[in-house]
Amino acid sequence: MTEEEIGRVSDFFAQPVVAGIDLTATLRVGDKIHIKGATTDMELTVESMQIQNVDVKEGKAGDAIGIKVPDRVRRGDRVYKVIE
Repeated sequence: MTEEEIGRVSDFFAQPVVAGIDLTATLRVGDKIHIKGATTDMELTVESMQIQNVDVKEGKAGDAIGIKVPDRVRRGDRVYKVIE
């Protein structure tokens, strides 16, 4: 199992628990990601994604997306796509 860096966390919202991510590569709903930082280490499958409050199935490099996360993430945390 390998990982490819696809972006960084740019923001975090507590209600609902959402991470804002600036993408540097393509991410699709259903992809497995790993968010890693100084105190963050979580893996999850992307179940939904939004760009400016509109549901989308895919984000591309340069997009700022929002995804639901199970716990707190922090600005600057790295986001990796898990490649099985």
